[in-house]
Amino acid sequence: MNRWIVKGLAPALAAVFLSAVLLPAWAAQVERTTKEDLLGILDHTDTVVLDVRAGRDWNASEFKIKGAHRADPGEFSAWADKYPKSATLVLYCA
Repeated sequence: MNRWIVKGLAPALAAVFLSAVLLPAWAAQVERTTKEDLLGILDHTDTVVLDVRAGRDWNASEFKIKGAHRADPGEFSAWADKYPKSATLVLYCA
């Protein structure tokens, strides 16, 4: 096999491995909430609800949480520091 092909496959295989192994482990650490719990904190001043659905899904949906802010998941670094560290961020993509 051509060594350039093998060399090109290494980063791709590493990315597949990392996404298959590390992402599920990281996601398991994210605290999840129920809609009832969310209703209990929506009126808190330190709660920020972010709708992170893809643009087309967000535009096509008639269901949005009142007061939620639209945040493009692909632009995380652009909006992540916008909110105080003390805030409770609720991200949803229903």
